[in-house]
Amino acid sequence: MNIVAAAEALWAQHTIHLDPEPQGERHGVVNAAADGEALSFVAVGDSMIAGCGVEDQSEGFTPAMASVFSDMLDRPVDWRAVGKLGATMRRVRYRLLPQVDDHADLMVLCAGSNDLMARRTIAQWRDDLSASLDLAKDRADHVVVFSAAQLYRSPSLGKSLRHVIEGMTDEQTQASREICERYGVRFLDMTHEDVHADRDRFYAHDRFHPSVYGYQCMAERVGQLLGGWMTSEL
Repeated sequence: MNIVAAAEALWAQHTIHLDPEPQGERHGVVNAAADGEALSFVAVGDSMIAGCGVEDQSEGFTPAMASVFSDMLDRPVDWRAVGKLGATMRRVRYRLLPQVDDHADLMVLCAGSNDLMARRTIAQWRDDLSASLDLAKDRADHVVVFSAAQLYRSPSLGKSLRHVIEGMTDEQTQASREICERYGVRFLDMTHEDVHADRDRFYAHDRFHPSVYGYQCMAERVGQLLGGWMTSEL
């Protein structure tokens, strides 16, 4: 990391005040009146799964995805969010995945941004993601892994730091793709998808996490990317 990026990282560490995890239930059922057996869906990961950036858990990323999946499959979706602000993939591996005690039809793993900010190595990332997939596949019939979010677009970070993070994100994304291919699970490269992260309204009050609008944009894009697969497999 160059001197300017390092200075920007230090500045961000002392000036960015992240939105806390919102209140509300971290589980629910979407479209309960629909015909068919409910799809059991659990998302495990970082602050996006914890819903940081919104006022209530019901407005977060996981229920937004559940709503998209329910509309797509025309069936109820029983969702659960197991997330933690600041969680790395190591925390997912050792703390969060062990909390999933009911077998799910579909599990999403969503982490990576905090690993980048903590400058964890690619070797550490490979080890933690691989071990997490071993655990996840024992807890769900289908597993989908998301790449890190578009951290390099955050308006709270300096230009040089964003450039450095973008390169690190690309490296992590490639490693994740290779690991997921080896494990036979689906990987979504969300860091390069157009989820309208360039729009001001995408971000929450802290200018770091997505807003209600941001989470909805992300959920809709996830539905588009997984639609064909989900309708045939689930």
